[in-house]
Amino acid sequence: MDFKQAFTGHTVRRVAWKRRMAMLARWLHIYLSMASFAIIFFFAITGLTLNHADRFTNQMRSVDEKGRLDTSWVRSPDTSHINKLAIVEYIRQNYHITAAVSDFRIDEVQVTVSFKGPGYAADAFVNRQNGEYELTITNAGFVAIINDLHKGRDTGKSWSWFIDISAVLLALVSLTGLLLLFFIKRKRASGLIVAACGLLLGWLVYSIWIK
Repeated sequence: MDFKQAFTGHTVRRVAWKRRMAMLARWLHIYLSMASFAIIFFFAITGLTLNHADRFTNQMRSVDEKGRLDTSWVRSPDTSHINKLAIVEYIRQNYHITAAVSDFRIDEVQVTVSFKGPGYAADAFVNRQNGEYELTITNAGFVAIINDLHKGRDTGKSWSWFIDISAVLLALVSLTGLLLLFFIKRKRASGLIVAACGLLLGWLVYSIWIK
């Protein structure tokens, strides 16, 4: 095999490799984009609602409740004997609360229990002497729920994992799109210029109006 044949064979293999890489990048970009379409749409919409959260404060609703629970659960001078489970389950069952307990505090006068969820809060204040309590339940509305989901606030570990997976998917969509651009010779320069302009625009907004 002479040098010309070796060079030609190398060129053919290189072209074939580029073609396979371009097909792979295109396939990944298309199907990752489709798989993450709903995710992109959700985080785009909630980005807008978060940026204008003050316009949706009228959706907030609060309800105040009063009652009395078993004094034996809270009256013991030894705080280690406070029946935390009974208190939490009593409040859950009577007021249909499904949110997680975010805080449980005990002092000399009262027991405070807080439940938090996306767009939701319930705070109970229990008198340790007589078992009487006051409960405030706050529903901040649908927009507050999706805003908290966007931020991952009071959403638990499962949703935290979902956010991490979503972030990886969106990063892969961006990277495969950029990789695909390098295989499109006619659009490569203009595409990179547009990408650079986007980065420059973000930097200018930060430098001029924020920094």
